[in-house]
Amino acid sequence: MIIAIDGPAAAGKGTLAKRLAEHLGLAIMDTGLIYRAVGMNVVRAGHDPEDAGAATEIAEAMTPEDLAADDLRSDAAADAASKISAVPGVRAALLEFQRAFAADPPGDAKGAVLDGRDIGTVVCPDADVKLFVTAATQVRAQRRVKELQDRGLEAIYARVLEDMMERDARDQARAASPLEPATDAYLLDTSNLDAEQAFAQALEYITSRNQEV
Repeated sequence: MIIAIDGPAAAGKGTLAKRLAEHLGLAIMDTGLIYRAVGMNVVRAGHDPEDAGAATEIAEAMTPEDLAADDLRSDAAADAASKISAVPGVRAALLEFQRAFAADPPGDAKGAVLDGRDIGTVVCPDADVKLFVTAATQVRAQRRVKELQDRGLEAIYARVLEDMMERDARDQARAASPLEPATDAYLLDTSNLDAEQAFAQALEYITSRNQEV
């Protein structure tokens, strides 16, 4: 079974992906980390994340070890990832890596859950289940502020909201794989749902699709 989960930042798709993977015995890949790793490698090398040539070259040289960097959850990594993910060469370099994981997940996993922004539309268009997880921008900004504060970082709501709106606009407008739900994706709005309720709704949908659970 392949489950594709897409959606904007702080909508809850990462938490949902983990819950579903654990419950269904599936391997999990947060594809956003791949782009964050490349983005931070570009920054560390002293390049502009919008430098298509440099970003593509670094994406082609990425190794699994790069995913273990301890700064991939930072706002800087998120911003760099959003910029390099608009580069067609970067997307091409990372596409096969993601597809290989889905087709042949590690260990004894019965399938895979991939969480990202173009899984259902580009990476795994034939996924058994496609979910598009979203929430109101203000709600997502509040969640991100709490997440940052819980990690001991300073976070100002107005600034986080502005950054999130800019990132959403960039992700939706990019020519290469814009952020949008697949035509056959189940839309899960978590604005008024907690993690448990979101999980229950997603699992109910998967069951309704006659998947083996």
